[in-house]
Amino acid sequence: MTIQDRLAAREAQPALLRLDTALSQLAGCLTVMNTGAHPDDEHSGLMAWLRFGLGHRVVIACSTRGEGGQNALGPERGALLGVLRSREMEEAARVLDCDVAWLGFGPADPVHDFGFSKDGDDTFSRWGEALITERLALAYRRYRPDVILPTFLDVPGQHGHHRAMTRAALAAVALAADPAALRGSNLAPWQVSHPYLPAWGGGGGTYDDTLPPPPATLQIEADAMEPARGVSYEEIGQWSRRRHASQGMGHWSDSPQRTWQLHLTNGGTERRLAEGVPATLSELAELSGPAAAPLRDAAEAIEAARAAFPDRVALLPALARADSALAAARTAAAPDFATAHGHRLERKQRELAHALAEAASLTPVATIRPARLSPGETARISLHQTVPMRAEEVSVSARLPGCPEAGSALSEGLTEIALPLPADLALPSPFTEGFDALGGNGAHLSISAVIAGRPVSVLRDIEPAPQIVPAHLVAARPAAFVRRLGAAGPLSATLSIETALSIDAPAGWSLSQQGRQLSLIPEADTPGLASFTPRIEGAPAFSESGGAYAHTGAFLLHTPARIDVLSLDLALPEGARIAYIGSGDSVGSWLQRLGADVVLMEDIPADEDFSAFTTVLVGVVAFGNRADLRAATARLHRFVEAGGHLVTLYQRPDQGWQADETPPQPMRIGTPSLRWRVTDPRAEVTVLEPESPLLTTPNRITPADWDGWDKERGLYFAADWAPCYQPLLSMSDAGEAPLLGSLVSGRIGKGRHTHTGLVLHHQLDRLVPGAFRLLANLVQPAGA
Repeated sequence: MTIQDRLAAREAQPALLRLDTALSQLAGCLTVMNTGAHPDDEHSGLMAWLRFGLGHRVVIACSTRGEGGQNALGPERGALLGVLRSREMEEAARVLDCDVAWLGFGPADPVHDFGFSKDGDDTFSRWGEALITERLALAYRRYRPDVILPTFLDVPGQHGHHRAMTRAALAAVALAADPAALRGSNLAPWQVSHPYLPAWGGGGGTYDDTLPPPPATLQIEADAMEPARGVSYEEIGQWSRRRHASQGMGHWSDSPQRTWQLHLTNGGTERRLAEGVPATLSELAELSGPAAAPLRDAAEAIEAARAAFPDRVALLPALARADSALAAARTAAAPDFATAHGHRLERKQRELAHALAEAASLTPVATIRPARLSPGETARISLHQTVPMRAEEVSVSARLPGCPEAGSALSEGLTEIALPLPADLALPSPFTEGFDALGGNGAHLSISAVIAGRPVSVLRDIEPAPQIVPAHLVAARPAAFVRRLGAAGPLSATLSIETALSIDAPAGWSLSQQGRQLSLIPEADTPGLASFTPRIEGAPAFSESGGAYAHTGAFLLHTPARIDVLSLDLALPEGARIAYIGSGDSVGSWLQRLGADVVLMEDIPADEDFSAFTTVLVGVVAFGNRADLRAATARLHRFVEAGGHLVTLYQRPDQGWQADETPPQPMRIGTPSLRWRVTDPRAEVTVLEPESPLLTTPNRITPADWDGWDKERGLYFAADWAPCYQPLLSMSDAGEAPLLGSLVSGRIGKGRHTHTGLVLHHQLDRLVPGAFRLLANLVQPAGA
């Protein structure tokens, strides 16, 4: 973090807003858990009202990291996209001041985002119904929610991941409460008293709920404005949602939503959320017997503290009084009350500690150097307490995952701590178990002090956290090759290091290394995939991928290093000169590695007429992401009329594709998208025009070319088109009518436009041979 970054971070978090946030959470006593399948599934506006308007604790339970989704920002896909979207979810949670309970842990975990699913049973077959239900039940026991609210309904027409999560969320209620269940856990049983469902449907551009929502038993109405921020609670929700930038989230509304209707699955009409459960300390006092008097005193003291805002001098004794009263209530509580409600008092004291620390200006800024650390190195942590603290006996310890803590007394000005990393430190996973809005996530500080006579302990995250990296890193450029059978000569990769690598060559290959140049030499012309795994000094080598965005900061993923070579029977079309206009995918790069004559057009000049090319290939969702491409639409039409071949990979109908304007002749992409995709990667493919040049030249596409596909066949298929277009393929998911819009092509003037919804970009990254062969055919000149 540069000094400029540090100043900007402080400027974005005014002290009075932080203090108001800390005080607002003291108002409520309920815990609400919103369950969803992906980062961005949460009910952000409603959660903002429950957290900031009512002071309740909010937990987002999310089953996957979204690694199977799309990315509107950049090239991150798969596991790295999962790391990015996890960071987005945690940053979104910071805005809502809520916790995150992760239930899935990346692509290697059974509970992961494997791509779109149309059925909850299909999702359960991948995740394991018992596994996800048990993980949810454990989350219920850990967080003790009074309210659970799945984001979506379990109805046909909804995403299968959503349907499975809703079903599991309801099933986990009984499991969490059963003393005989989950015997491997030391968490006490917990009864969720109020399981709700949304009383609204989930239809739209993506989903198509075919059954009506359940009747509303409760209407929640938010105030018109959150006073400290001066905006609606729905807008605060959109502040949070814009952190899901990889999914294009965040919108503006001149009429922000203020009401939400819910359906209680185990009861009737209610006047407020979780009716019958104490929602405030005052209500809790009515049930507390011998703890009633101190609980009422705590409630009165909290009200006095909130009324005294922003006077810190008046705030501190009121908060200290509340903390003392809560401690007395916990001591006086009867055993039955402590079992049922002790967690509320414990949570409230933790929240009070944070409010006391904020009111006392006990808010040191922590920085770590170096920013990248390997096992055996030492982290040097600087703590900057730049304003006077109203605290005594202040001590601080620094903690990194897997490392012994190191501590010091904290004084005003600069305090420095050295924290050695063990030489045998295991790399921390980027897929953590949860995120706590009160701190303690990853690299953090534990601060103890006496404030207004009360002992206080708080956790503060170190932001940005250091990046802990393997001792042995190697990058190969490229790390994957596609080799056409019959091609002569070795394949050459450039390494990031000169250290000699130890690599066992697969059968039929040899290799040599000269400094940073690695040559892979085929000794047989055999089709198939060959993988090379390097080691350094006898230890596994790792490769590093990552990225950095303003809303997430830097993020990294370390995986065992590997170089792959796919050898296949493939011919390139004669005379093809290709312009590739992409938007974050790797299709253009793969064409280059095949040896095609390709220009990657990062920017389209205003006078570009594409006459130097035979083929223009437009990447996935590029019309939505590139203004220069949209501006070139008329020129692309003229290019086709004059004899060029325009090939468009799948586009979203809500992102830059206008059915009557974007393609050279009208073509409508189907909505909702659930109805116009094939999610089974093994779905049978019927060839409608077996002699089409796109399926025969220069490579004859055979049934074998549809083998080995991953994730799905395709999405955003064309629904209808002008008469000049001809469908070439038919396919469908089991039990559904055939879809004809996966690959359509038509003569227009002297040229041709071909559109495909097949997920070719994903198959190329997975080194699926048939995808390369089909792509080579698609980029042929229009007159071939």
